[in-house]
This record gives sequence, C-alpha cells and structure tokens, in this order.
Amino acid sequence: MGSRGLPAFTPDWAFFLDVDGTLLDFTERPSATRVEPALRRLLRDVIEVTGGAMALISGRPVVDIDRLFGPPRFCVAGQHGAERRDAAGKLHRHRLPKEKLRKAGHQLRQMVAEHPGLVLEDKGMSFALHYRLAPALGAQVRDVMRGLVEDLGEEFEMQAGKMVFEIKPGGRDKGTAIAEFMEERPFRERLPVFIGDDLTDEFGFELINRIGGHSVKVGEGVSAARFRLADASAVRAWLGKIAGEQRFPEGASP
Repeated sequence: MGSRGLPAFTPDWAFFLDVDGTLLDFTERPSATRVEPALRRLLRDVIEVTGGAMALISGRPVVDIDRLFGPPRFCVAGQHGAERRDAAGKLHRHRLPKEKLRKAGHQLRQMVAEHPGLVLEDKGMSFALHYRLAPALGAQVRDVMRGLVEDLGEEFEMQAGKMVFEIKPGGRDKGTAIAEFMEERPFRERLPVFIGDDLTDEFGFELINRIGGHSVKVGEGVSAARFRLADASAVRAWLGKIAGEQRFPEGASP
C-alpha cells in the first residue's frame, strides 16, 4: 500500500486531513503527541500548492490542534465538527448544555481514578475515554459511555474509535464539517480529498464519495474509502511527493 494506484494530483484539489493515525503516528497518550517542524513545513507546502485549500479534520479540540501545529493557524474542524475555524479565521461552535456535560465528566473522572489504565480526554464539548492501555476494559467503557449518552439525551451520541469511545454532539461529524468547508472559499468548486484512518473518518469518506472526491483510508480494515495508504509515514511521503512535484516540476532544479 504505497502511493501507487492513488489518483494523480491536480491543482484543483482541496485536502481534508485527519490528524492522529493519519498525519501523526499514534501515541499511547494523546497528550504525549508532538509535531516535528518538517511536518509543519510540509503542510505549509500543501497549502501553497492548493491555493490555501487545506483543512485539518480531527477529534481533538481546535485549541489542541493549534498547540500542536501552529502557527500558522490552519483551517480546522475539531471535536468531530462540533467546532470549526474557517479560512477567514472565524470559529464556529455548536451550542451544548454545559451542566449536563460537567456531570458526565465527573462520573468519567471517577471511573478513571478507579482504573488507572484508562485515559480521559476532556475536550470541552466532548469526552473521549481511551482504553488502549487497558484493553480488557473495552466492554465496560462502552457500556458506561452508552449509559451516559442515554442520560445526556438526544443532543449527544456515542462514537467508537480505535481503542476509544467518545461522547460527542449529535448530528455533527467529520462529513458535516467537510460539507461546510466545501460551501466556502477557497474550498468551493474544488475536488475534495479526505485522508483518514479511523471509524470516525467513515462519515467523511461517505460524504467525499457522494460528491465525487477522493477518499483515502490509512491502514487495514473495512472502509468506504476508495484508495489506501499503509500508515502515517506513507501519508506524509505522498503529500511530500505532491508538494515537491508542484514546487519543482519535472526538469526543474530545486
């Protein structure tokens, strides 16, 4: 699963890029993730060759993405589309009942205190409970998160991921976030390309397929995506090849 068989780049593409497991290799704890300067430079190159049409689409909150990648501050959808910063720099946030979220967060912190192998991410508008370090607790985590979602009501839903279950705003996902970007410049009327690796990215793949773009799955597993890359390293290499070819066309010297 290298870059062979992938579609040939054209300057009218718009890139939508998942972060963890796609641009970045997984870490056992999300707080331990670091971004190398070379990746920041690569993303700036992608922005250059697409005329600014690149956005990060992540389950992380926008403030966390900025901590990892900025400056510059990229177009970004955080918390699976619950918040989104457009090309003009305006931040759009989904409104939620904060008191209900606080109560759910308190229960989850109690659970983590009882099971040190669990890792809780409080993202502000959503919660992610990771059990990568305690895989035997997966079913218990699922049941607890499902119960909390039932208590929170129809404004929330549970989302499964790689060794994680999340509570997030209902009706918001990576597909809805990409659709909103595609209504705005510089994304409008471009060919969308979404690269992701997780179950949460399937919403994005399905949207991309419906509107005639290129969907690229990272890693193994059943997926709606039409193309494949092996891992995050392969993603970075493919993006680098695209950016390099456009910066230095065939026959030109760097």
